Formats: sequence, structure tokens, C-alpha cells
Amino acid sequence: MAIKVVPYKAEHESAVDAFNQRMLEGKTGWGWYGKSVDAWLPEREGKKTWREHYLALDDDGEVRGAYAHKCHEWRIRGEDVPVADWQGPVSEGLLEPRFATLGLRLLREMLKRYPVLYSWGHGGNESRLLQMIRSLKWLVHETPFCLKVLHPFRFLRRNTYLRQSPPKRLALDLLAFTGAGWIGLKLLHLALKMRGRRHTRAEAEVVPRFDSWADTIWDSCKDDYHALARRDAATMNDLIPEDGRWPKGIRLRITRDGQDIGWAVVLDNPLTDDPRFGDLRVGCIADCLARPEDAGSVIAAATRFLEKRGVDLIGSNQSHPEWVGAFAAEGYVVLEGRRCFAVAPAFQKILEPFDETRQGLHLTNMDGHGPSGF
Repeated sequence: MAIKVVPYKAEHESAVDAFNQRMLEGKTGWGWYGKSVDAWLPEREGKKTWREHYLALDDDGEVRGAYAHKCHEWRIRGEDVPVADWQGPVSEGLLEPRFATLGLRLLREMLKRYPVLYSWGHGGNESRLLQMIRSLKWLVHETPFCLKVLHPFRFLRRNTYLRQSPPKRLALDLLAFTGAGWIGLKLLHLALKMRGRRHTRAEAEVVPRFDSWADTIWDSCKDDYHALARRDAATMNDLIPEDGRWPKGIRLRITRDGQDIGWAVVLDNPLTDDPRFGDLRVGCIADCLARPEDAGSVIAAATRFLEKRGVDLIGSNQSHPEWVGAFAAEGYVVLEGRRCFAVAPAFQKILEPFDETRQGLHLTNMDGHGPSGF
């Protein structure tokens, strides 16, 4: 059976619905977007970032797989470079052996369209897709997750990921109800913060959009990094649209002594029955920008803002050593190797020498498919 890969159009939506139903009945946990127009970054004309979707169709017009590209201009060693992040591929190879190689076929299709390709995610080395791209000699760079627990009792009692067996639930309940967990987590974060470098206090102001002040910050710091995605005002307003359709980011303008030093985008997500966080209220520092030496002040201000809102915990995925150090200085636990930056060979050549580039590589949750989670 021949498979062709085509752009996702409105005429394919019913076939995508049928594909999603088969994936649901097969309990794969996967599917694809029900609408052909991207809900987050739908427009390409005149934009520096957008998303486009593709479908794998068989001879009968049935959808057998899908993937998406998020295209975004990057600044790499002083040059502007078009780069693409991929989402997926999702295929019925999870259900039927005859489609077992479709995922690899779709990966090759992605590379044909955008050779300067990467993915930022995977949740660690256990990912089957990650194992496949390692076998294809892609560069895979492990990066940390930064975590701060603000309400230990709720965290111990409601974190679904940590409570997956009766013995674990019993142990966590004992820690919660005896107070030992509360004391331990509070002391851990305090000890980490005392070890960190002190930063000059800065203030966070909620703003409705990014304006010329954000362009000034971008221009002042873009070449302080070896590699990062464009973060000027226009691009950030596309990524965090004012209509709030998705993601529902809170924009924080960070000042010190009345002067703009940076910004952060934070999320405050009250969750219910989440497979990882259960019923916790989860904060996320989804994006941030400043000169590297001001990272500590920006993270401190963003953390205080989320603490005042009452979130139970705050997390963030980061790659740049200065930003990771800024989280550590605020008492965050830095968990190594929790997200991977997987880079296609053509992109790897641009980033060489990578041992040097990674010291100035700035990645946040925003640089993946969208900061909907960790």
C-alpha cells in the first residue's frame, strides 16, 4: 500500500477524526489535531515563527500518520538562521505491523522539508523515538529540569507521578502527615538557596503584550548567546497571542532601579487528574530573556510572582548554564538529564563546535511544541 505525505487541509479533517478514533480504541494515548488550521501559530506570511502540519495518507485517503513543523528564526553566532522544530511523528505503527516503518519514513520527510531540524523534549533517554534518532547519528544533548516545591504537604499527597504504587503512597503519606516531608523539602530548598549567588532585587510587572521595550532587550542581549530562537516583540506576541487562545502565558516585564533588564513568561495551571501532577496547582517559568548576568534577578522576580499567586510548585526546563545557575540560586532542585535537545546532522554542523556552543545555548519550554507542560 502506497503512502503519500501531504499538507493537512480542511478536506482531511474527517479522516483525521477516524484516525484519532482508531488510536483511541487501540489505547495508544496518541492522536492528532482535529482542525487543519493551527490553533497556536496559524499564519506564515510575514512571520518569523509559524506551524505547519502534514498527514500520511494511504491509497484510500485514510490517515495513517501525522507530524508538524514549528518554524522559527534563530540567532546563531550573530547570524539569523531559519530552523524547524518537529512535533510527532504519530503513526498507526503503534497498532499495526504493516505501518511499523512509517515513523522513520515521516522523519525522512521532515528532513527533506527542513534539514536544519531539531526536537526539544522526549522526557529522557527511555523514549523509543530518541533511541531511533541516536541510531541515525543525530546529536542528543541532555538538559535539566528545575523544580521548586512551595507547598510540600499538597505535593506529597497529590503528585500522581510519585504515588504510582501502594508502598510509595504509604511512604509519601507518612512524610506528609508526620511533617517530615514538609521540613525536609523546606530545608532542602533553603540550603540550595543559601549556597547560591545573591542577585540585586528586581521587580516584575504584568503587561498585556510585548512592545518596543522588549525589542530593546532583544537587541541588547541577542549576541550574548551562541544560539537561541528569535525573541523580539513581534515574535513573542505571536507566541503569546493577546487573545489568550493558547498558551495562556502571563507576561512579566522585569525592571531593576526603574530600568528594563529582562522579561519572563509564566504559567499558573490548576490541574485536575493530571497523570503527573494530579490535582496540584502548577507554576511554570515557560520563557525568559535577559543578559546572562541578569538571569538571577529575572528568575528571582518571576519566582516571587508565582509564589504570591499560591502555586504548589514551580518548574522549568532550561539549557544555558547561567540560567540553570540562576534557578539553583533561588533554591530550585536541578534534576539533570530530564529533557533532550535532539539535533539533525545539518543543524549540528551549524552549531559546531558544539562543546563551545552548548555553553551559550538558551532553550526554554517555549522552544518546543508549546509550553503546555514540562
